[in-house]
Amino acid sequence: MKTSVLSFFIIGFITLGLHAQKLNRTERKIIEKVKSLDQESISFLEKVVNINSGTLNQKGVKDVGEIFRTAFNEIGFQTEWINMPEEMNRAGHLFATVEGDKGKKLLLIGHLDTVFEENSPFQSFERINDSMAYGPGANDMKGGDVIALYALKALADLNLLQRASITVAFTGDEESTGKPLSISRKALIEAGKKADIALGFETATSFENATIARRGASGWSVETKGKRAHSSGVFNERVGAGAIFEMSRILNAFYEEVRGETYLTFNPGTLMGGTFVSYDKQTSSGEVFGKTNVVAQTALVNGGLRFISEEQKENARAKMRAIVSQNLPHTSASISFTDSYPAMGPTAGNQAVLDILSEVSQDLGFGPVSGYDPGRRGAADISFVADYTDGLDGLGTMGNGAHTPQETVNLKTMNALIQRAALLIYRLTR
Repeated sequence: MKTSVLSFFIIGFITLGLHAQKLNRTERKIIEKVKSLDQESISFLEKVVNINSGTLNQKGVKDVGEIFRTAFNEIGFQTEWINMPEEMNRAGHLFATVEGDKGKKLLLIGHLDTVFEENSPFQSFERINDSMAYGPGANDMKGGDVIALYALKALADLNLLQRASITVAFTGDEESTGKPLSISRKALIEAGKKADIALGFETATSFENATIARRGASGWSVETKGKRAHSSGVFNERVGAGAIFEMSRILNAFYEEVRGETYLTFNPGTLMGGTFVSYDKQTSSGEVFGKTNVVAQTALVNGGLRFISEEQKENARAKMRAIVSQNLPHTSASISFTDSYPAMGPTAGNQAVLDILSEVSQDLGFGPVSGYDPGRRGAADISFVADYTDGLDGLGTMGNGAHTPQETVNLKTMNALIQRAALLIYRLTR
């Protein structure tokens, strides 16, 4: 049974004295420093949440990035804004670094953008009570960015980063990655190749879990063609089945023959069919013209595919291609795939980092931490570096309703999560 937030604090206060003896003098100073930054970190979160940074709002993403950039500069990091080509319609990324020769080389990953664009009615930070606040991106993932920043700030204020090697990568387009990926994720991948451990600050699910595996994400599109004719002739040898029946056959076969593997899911998100179809990928919208007495000439579906490994992805694609090739009379069909996020597999190295986090958590009196079910998490930027370094994700804030106008962030647990992150970073950089 999962521990409630209230129960967590009751248990934490009772056991804190018992576990404090497991922390050395420096670590106790880190915890006290983080506690002193509690209200400042919440105010910082409110400030950045109140600046719209929907992925396509390039100015807003850069404005949020500039606030973080100033904060990182103030604690001794060298910062760089990496612009994207104009035609990609993306703002770019913030990188901050300190270079040293002690401990593990760390890569801390976050993102500045949100799913809430400038036309969204959900625009501001609003406290519900002392424990919770509404806010667009407050939990996903400006809260995680603030946890990373203030964990590092506490260490920097105590002069504990002088010989550390840390790169912070806050991307500006995680919610809708710029294409091609070879450009939009080039700097992140290069940083991953240099790192020993990557720490992702996407939302935390609880104090009891962190993420050592995330599914990858891929897009797919099927287009079918049929013979345009009067509907009185549908099914006969001259007219055949039409584009919509062919699409129906394909989707049903996907459901019956491809579905079922653990962690493999695929979802048709848009479906159109008729005489003429026009679809705009940028806006995910389209127009259809057709009549009930005319056999459909074309149909189009766009969907997503989630997978736990490249092998699983390729096997699923092979099955989908085979199904698409088996056409109904007088129809044709084609399928295409677009890569988005690779998978982050549950490796032994990732588990080893989780074990360190679990030890930190127990030493703080928060209890052990285990791996979270990857089937319940979406894709994230840490997956782009998973082939090059060990990694752990889910170190951000706690809350509910991400990607909805009811998104909340838990303010009461935020400082405890900063404590945990700061102590984890400190031990890794020793």
